[in-house]
Amino acid sequence: MTITATNKEEIAVVKEQDVVPMRNRVKEYAVRVQMSILNQTKLITAASELVRNLLKYGGGGKVIIELVSNGRDNGVRLTFEDKGPGIPDVALAMKDGFSTGRSLGLGLPGTKRLVNEFEIRSIVGKGTTVVITKWKNG
Repeated sequence: MTITATNKEEIAVVKEQDVVPMRNRVKEYAVRVQMSILNQTKLITAASELVRNLLKYGGGGKVIIELVSNGRDNGVRLTFEDKGPGIPDVALAMKDGFSTGRSLGLGLPGTKRLVNEFEIRSIVGKGTTVVITKWKNG
């Protein structure tokens, strides 16, 4: 299945004040593909969690928002990139209850459950990239 991307937009997120405008843009893209309110909420919740991680652990970075299509369905793909310290053990970070930030530890695994596709790449000392996709009907 080939996925095509259109309407790509990049948003710098370097401070807390950048979060709300980024969330609003994500909502606009979700509305554009006629995503249900429930799926919009899931996507925006996932985006909020990941952008907070980007700021808290990665020292800020960028978010790329894209409209995507796989031929039969449309959706929104978000890419979160930082140049932070990276995640030493991605498998451990993906376990429910794991946290380095004294939080509930629902971040990455919880985010994965909210979206249809989730990919994480992290290199210690270089940064982390998380790519999520939420399909309109997913």
